[in-house]
Amino acid sequence: MLVIVSDLHLNDGTTGALLDAGAAELLTDRVCDLAYRACWRADGSYQPIQRVDLVLLGDVLDIIRSQRWLSSDVRPWSDLHSPAGVEMVSGITSEILRKNVEIIRQLRALATEGIVTVPLAGSDGKPLSHHEEMPVAVRTHYMVGNHDWPLHLPGASYDLLRHKVAHHLGLASPHNKPFPHEAAESEELADALRRHRVLARHGDIFDPLSFSDDRAASSIGDALAIELIARFLQRIEAELRGDITPAAMAAIQEVDQIRPTLLAANWIECTLERHVPQLAIRNIVKRQWDNLVDDLLQLEVIRHHSRWTPADVIDGLAGALKFSKRDSSQWMNRTLAWQSELRGASSESYVAHALAEADLRNRRARHIVYGHTHNHEAIPLDASHADGYVLNQTYVNAGTWRRSYRATQVAAATQEFVASESFSLLAFYQADERSGRSYETSHGSLAPKSAYVSAPPAAPVDTTFGTHHLRAPHFSRQQSRSRV
Repeated sequence: MLVIVSDLHLNDGTTGALLDAGAAELLTDRVCDLAYRACWRADGSYQPIQRVDLVLLGDVLDIIRSQRWLSSDVRPWSDLHSPAGVEMVSGITSEILRKNVEIIRQLRALATEGIVTVPLAGSDGKPLSHHEEMPVAVRTHYMVGNHDWPLHLPGASYDLLRHKVAHHLGLASPHNKPFPHEAAESEELADALRRHRVLARHGDIFDPLSFSDDRAASSIGDALAIELIARFLQRIEAELRGDITPAAMAAIQEVDQIRPTLLAANWIECTLERHVPQLAIRNIVKRQWDNLVDDLLQLEVIRHHSRWTPADVIDGLAGALKFSKRDSSQWMNRTLAWQSELRGASSESYVAHALAEADLRNRRARHIVYGHTHNHEAIPLDASHADGYVLNQTYVNAGTWRRSYRATQVAAATQEFVASESFSLLAFYQADERSGRSYETSHGSLAPKSAYVSAPPAAPVDTTFGTHHLRAPHFSRQQSRSRV
């Protein structure tokens, strides 16, 4: 059995909320349940599986989203092989491991403590109840994405960092060479995917803002995360903390959760409309943002990439991000259209890229799996009939375990966003596992808490951000039943 999860975005707590440790408990429960179900074969008999391959499909440790980058002159587009560069990446990674110690411990336990167990099989082809269960080996593989790409850097200094990460997570990935970005870079990972007829990649290669034709190099997205989002939050926190309410500040800080990032200005605008009644304060926030966008567009890392990108990146980013460039109520739709054009697709979905994969066309892969977009999808691609056999091929996106904000479909003067708490887990089977099924997905979305749980107050009050610290309720241990 092969299990894939992506985009956990475990961070160091300086930008964005930490993921609740209940997420790892949910993952463990699902893997244990899926392992048992995989033991049932196509002929109805029960036969224990021997191994689970768990693939972390990128953006698991979020090294890029940290305000610590702003504490020095070192940036992801600097020389990360310099002592200062290595120290910065190592420091952020160590802090991520420390701040998420419970999640990290549970991920490691999956691979090292025999947590995944299944019943033995009796002579009648049924599971033996009331007997000690047998452990199933779990091999955890780490692939990098656009937020943890420094783990793809070669060299002895990064080997030491990878050794630390591999130890904490219980990885099968060798630490004495870069963690793979493509499956072909790891023989064991490639073999696990091949056995399940899966082609898996993070998906950042289809996003020119997040990939620079070399995964051992920085991208425009790094500058957006650090020099725009992180610096904006730092500046607003320092300069306006006493001028806006804690609820408004908490709402503004959620800008780090917006995907795609290009909709950040839209989020800020609708947040200001809802939470900041003072027009003067709104204008100050917007000017601060636009000034940071101007500074961003002057960076060499942006100008360098704009020279080789087919679209005009400078003008496109300015049109998407600056309040002063807003020309109509279609600002959000225009931004999404420009990003889709940049990505070479007609929508946010990556299904068009899946259809172009060589392993789909030559039928080596039954399943094409991407992450990156935070948008879970399972879309049929093709069905081939020959000699009574049917090969169904599917594109599946691994989604995210973070809070997601999606734009509403009703276009108004200020388009709104609605949040949901998400998790997504993919399982793929080989031979006759899972009664002969080839895959299944486990995906959930929980709506945000209603502002009006009981009778509405006399005057409408938005309490969505009233606690100032949003959590993921369906991960919360307080609201979860313990495993038996």
